[in-house]
Amino acid sequence: MAETSTIPTTNIKNAYAKQIGTIGAFFFIFGFITWVNGTLIPYLRIACELEEWQAYLVTFAFYISYTAMAMPSSALLARTGMIKGMRIGLVIMALGCLLFIPAALIRYYPLFLLGLFVVGAGTTLLQTAVNPYITLLGPSEKAAQRMSIMGICNKLAGVVAPLILGAIILSNSGDLIKELAQYNPAEKTARLNELAHTVILPYTVLTIILLIIAFCIKYAHLPEIKPVEEKETITVTQSSSSPNNINFLLGFIAVFCTVGLEVLAGDTIGNYGLYHGLSLDVAKSLTSFTLASTVVGYLFGALAIPKLISQEKAFIIATCLGIFISILVIVVPGSLSIAFVALLGLSNALLWPAIWPQALKGLTGKQLSNGSAILIMGIAGGAILPLVYGWLARSTNNQLAYMLLIPCYLFNLYYSIIGKRRSNVETEIIP
Repeated sequence: MAETSTIPTTNIKNAYAKQIGTIGAFFFIFGFITWVNGTLIPYLRIACELEEWQAYLVTFAFYISYTAMAMPSSALLARTGMIKGMRIGLVIMALGCLLFIPAALIRYYPLFLLGLFVVGAGTTLLQTAVNPYITLLGPSEKAAQRMSIMGICNKLAGVVAPLILGAIILSNSGDLIKELAQYNPAEKTARLNELAHTVILPYTVLTIILLIIAFCIKYAHLPEIKPVEEKETITVTQSSSSPNNINFLLGFIAVFCTVGLEVLAGDTIGNYGLYHGLSLDVAKSLTSFTLASTVVGYLFGALAIPKLISQEKAFIIATCLGIFISILVIVVPGSLSIAFVALLGLSNALLWPAIWPQALKGLTGKQLSNGSAILIMGIAGGAILPLVYGWLARSTNNQLAYMLLIPCYLFNLYYSIIGKRRSNVETEIIP
């Protein structure tokens, strides 16, 4: 009897592990797609002969799609279910990658941007499905642990993505900028066309991989999960909608600032390396260092929260650390300040997981679903703040432009302190 009863338990555990592994692969995929932008920015700046601020339209095109597509994605998932929604998201991402081929053949920057927008739209749909799915997949008391694992998968992809893509599209690029300066117009055009074509192979491979995964996902035996509607709780929540709305609005701004901080640290560091005289061979992979420090932050969060430190205290410490590192980025002379830009990933890792539970507190059922979609729209910070940084860099210089980091961290510090106070008040009220 004992032997036969352990077999179903083992099978359940194996199935659960496979499901977690499958969703972890999704987080790796959209992490890879997201963080190759750090390499695409210096690449397209050279290949399409762009000014620095124009290069940051890469992040704008990608992240603005989150704002445009968050609510449509939520509505689509309500019709299709999460599993089919994931497959559609992967196909849309594949179509966006496919657009890179004609964009590279004619070296036309707006077509690259359209491809990035479409990839971002597919990623939005995939994220809108996968984030709540992993939260609901399994015991609620282990949801934070699962999210930490997913975060590590996402950021590990961010470590390897710039290294892989940089090695393919910007191989032997150390003297490329000097080389281009010595060419006549016809030779320069021919060399830039050659450079643009190097992106065709990796994005063709990405297209094929995404389509294969979209086809195979129906054989992964992932259970369809639907959020539970809690009508009674909704009624209670609506009666106190005013404070919840204020908290939710502040949470939206915090998401806006946090994603902007992550993108500034990860996607501007390549150009910042070029500003300080690093060769393109080195600068093209600097995003990996930012994401590596982010992984360290995630590991600390997974191991220390809540055993050694509460989520609220970790939020406050992370924002204070971000302010301190930002000041060092601005005041430390020379290329040493590049290391501090990379270290920003350490503080940024603990922000995103802390904002969501605080912003969505008191929301349930459909309110929770719509609230999550609206918070996803706050990812527009990753679209807008890099452009502001590019404008500041043009008006001052690339180092002073990082002053933009400080007000974003200050707002998150304000938001984290409010959250800690609310938590303390609720603890006092509960007998």
